[in-house]
Amino acid sequence: MMDSFRIDEIARRLLDSVPPALRTISKDLETNFRAVLRSSLGKLDLVTRDEFDTQTRVLERTRARLAELEARLQALEGASAGAAPADTGAGSVPPDVPRGN
Repeated sequence: MMDSFRIDEIARRLLDSVPPALRTISKDLETNFRAVLRSSLGKLDLVTRDEFDTQTRVLERTRARLAELEARLQALEGASAGAAPADTGAGSVPPDVPRGN
């Protein structure tokens, strides 16, 4: 949620834009501005900057880990492809199986 300092700052700016004749009721207006702002902003799905920064760091670590795992997978796939027998046809007989002559 938005911190109170920013809400107070926005409320003061709104109050400054009120015509001077209405500023005599400024305390009531300021209180009402704050209430409306808090209510409206409270309905929004907002996160604090700290929460956003934390989630950004988590995402960066996750992406780095994913890239590392993808590289390992490619290396393992490459190693297993190099170790596979070259001829796997149905007519070949393994060398340790006796041939019928």
